[in-house]
Amino acid sequence: MKIFVGNLPFSVTEEKLNSMFQEFGEIESCKLITDRESGRSRGFGFIEMSNADADAAIKALNGTNMEDRVIKVNQSEPKKEKSGGRRRSW
Repeated sequence: MKIFVGNLPFSVTEEKLNSMFQEFGEIESCKLITDRESGRSRGFGFIEMSNADADAAIKALNGTNMEDRVIKVNQSEPKKEKSGGRRRSW
């Protein structure tokens, strides 16, 4: 299951995010989303874990405080396709 982790402090690293979730089970992947140009964290990331471990992590960590920020932890929604805009036929 893919987990969305939002409202993260900009100082959080992938290692810190990974260690936060390790206590709930084996992590398949951990990705902190960064700005393409500056390399700075955008304040959110994704964790992939087994369903049972992910449910436990979501219940335990959603709404907790991390460096004075209340983090949001929930099941990731599938990425929506972007519409290509309106096509005109001339």
